[in-house]
Amino acid sequence: MAPVTDHPGEQPAQDPIKLIAIRDTALSVDEILRAVGDDAAGGTALFVGTVRNHDGGADVDELGYSCHPSAEDEMRRIAEKVAADFPVRALAAAHRVGDLRIGDLAVVAAVSCAHRGEAFEACRRLVDEIKHGVPIWKHQRFSDGTEEWVGV
Repeated sequence: MAPVTDHPGEQPAQDPIKLIAIRDTALSVDEILRAVGDDAAGGTALFVGTVRNHDGGADVDELGYSCHPSAEDEMRRIAEKVAADFPVRALAAAHRVGDLRIGDLAVVAAVSCAHRGEAFEACRRLVDEIKHGVPIWKHQRFSDGTEEWVGV
């Protein structure tokens, strides 16, 4: 019997990036999961980032995201790097811009790989790199009337 790594399903997909988007409309977990569906994937890792009601000890009422015009291109570059570093079968990510309320989805990302460990690691790297490398800025408005920009 051939070693498992010789099977095509163990190899990275030829074109694993299925969806990269910056949107001013509500995000869909189902859309992202459908995008990364792959019969050769034994593991799919999903991250859903939501707007929380607090930050740094202060109550948050709402926030807004804005981005540089290059943000989606930068997300794609990051996705390509993650796909090159891991045996990714499929990858998808979307980030919201505009005004969001508590509980709204801010970012949804998923990665499928032949094995769960690879999927977890690749998804974590994808989300961390998006957070740190994509020019997206958060404007938080607090219950006490103050506000702050994050990532600027």
